[in-house]
Amino acid sequence: MIRLMIERYAETRLPTHFGDFRCLIYRDRNGKEHMAMVKGDIQGKSDVLCRIHSECLTGEVFASTKCDCKSQLDLALEKISAKNEGVVIYMRDEGRGIGLGNKIRAYGLQEQGADTVDANRMLGLPDDTRDYTFAAEILKDLHISSVCLMTNNPLKVNGLKNGGIEVSKRVEHHTEAPTHAAYYLQTKRDRMGHLLPEGNLAADNVRVLGGGKKPA
Repeated sequence: MIRLMIERYAETRLPTHFGDFRCLIYRDRNGKEHMAMVKGDIQGKSDVLCRIHSECLTGEVFASTKCDCKSQLDLALEKISAKNEGVVIYMRDEGRGIGLGNKIRAYGLQEQGADTVDANRMLGLPDDTRDYTFAAEILKDLHISSVCLMTNNPLKVNGLKNGGIEVSKRVEHHTEAPTHAAYYLQTKRDRMGHLLPEGNLAADNVRVLGGGKKPA
């Protein structure tokens, strides 16, 4: 099968706090780089433990407490390390695809009381612009036909299916969230369809720390 949407062009062994991974770098047809972190011999296998994760500079590098992105990434790597097999596909889709600058502009509106959905719309931006076609192409390059997908987001499940990858199982991916993330998580559940527990997510039912709430 000829694939024109992605190109694998770099590879190395990458030691991490979660053990050694094989790090593969891909370039999509728009010139954007994405990464696959591979543990074990997964080529040609089915039902591979998988996380599709979008870049979050503020959370993963600068330890922002406005989201749970870093804890979700760490949990995925931890689960894969424990199983000694799996893959994290790290997509360069900052701010659900709107880019870093627009994400920070949206954060400014959230400080004034808007939620994550309304903030994007006030800027004339979509709620979520991510396209999981490239993630599906990376899985195909690894000769993976089906995955057990660690996600709470039905759009990721549907995106992989539309890209020709079978999602044999959705694995719940609840983590400890930072102080100010509870209202953000509630918005993702109530307005974006994420599969999170009912009730007030500032409570311990998803182990949210610090009781973050809607801004005044």
